[in-house]
Amino acid sequence: MSEKIKVLMVDDEERFRSTTKKILNKKGFDTILAGSGEEAIDKIKQNPDVVILDIKMPGMDGHQTLNEMKKLSPELPVIMLTGHGDLPSAREALVEGAFDYLTKPCDIELLSSKIKDAFLNGKKPNEVEEKKVMEVMVPVNEYTTLNGEQTIADAIAHLKESFVSRVSTSRILETGHRSVLVVDDEKEVIGFMTIRGLLKLIMPAYLSAPKPSMADSIQYSPMFWDGMFTNVITRNAATKLKDAMSPSPLSIDGASSLMKAAYMMVAKKARRLVVMIAGEVAGVIREQDLFFEIEKILKR
Repeated sequence: MSEKIKVLMVDDEERFRSTTKKILNKKGFDTILAGSGEEAIDKIKQNPDVVILDIKMPGMDGHQTLNEMKKLSPELPVIMLTGHGDLPSAREALVEGAFDYLTKPCDIELLSSKIKDAFLNGKKPNEVEEKKVMEVMVPVNEYTTLNGEQTIADAIAHLKESFVSRVSTSRILETGHRSVLVVDDEKEVIGFMTIRGLLKLIMPAYLSAPKPSMADSIQYSPMFWDGMFTNVITRNAATKLKDAMSPSPLSIDGASSLMKAAYMMVAKKARRLVVMIAGEVAGVIREQDLFFEIEKILKR
């Protein structure tokens, strides 16, 4: 998306507002804040593209604020935030004209996606331009990066962190990615370490080597497998990433079309592509990023 989406975040909790602004701005949004419904009504003058509005606030609550916003700007899309115990109130907001609602705690990727959906929903079909790879990719600065001289044990520790919230409040979650970028001393990407790559690494070579047919019964006996998983993991813990990583995937220019990215993934059986802009690594586009874009297109 070539233009920045201006988001008005309305919530009475100061920490939530500041944390969310920092994350959304990192993802390319232009975020303005309001700590109350009254302040939000005043900031409509700044012409936000999308509003994120908490339902429960002291003074003017989310419903009252939504109604006033709709009087001032009927087409302005508003995403309501609510607790799990207050879903009827959120559904009522849809009747009142809200674009959608999300429950707290809210995953930041889902919130980001909803903001983009809300923005595009307000455009006419002929105004919606197909996105380029750079607009769908995960920026490189959001990926965990390790040097090739670091070990498998280091990669495992960082991969585990991808299952844990990096930022967590009562209302928002930010999680990591399930792979690690491996770079050399010049910060050039030389490969990836993924969970699937880790599983391939721990497979002893002799399991796939030619063998007499009589060995099959030994290979799959309980005695054969017993203790193998622990032993192989322990033995490989100190292996350097440069000796165990998956090679760096194919690269694609950030200005390329999504269809070209899809074609390269299918034709080359690649699950991810490194995105280049002006000769520099700018990010990674994964098969799931294309899937999410497919879902968004069908919802328009």
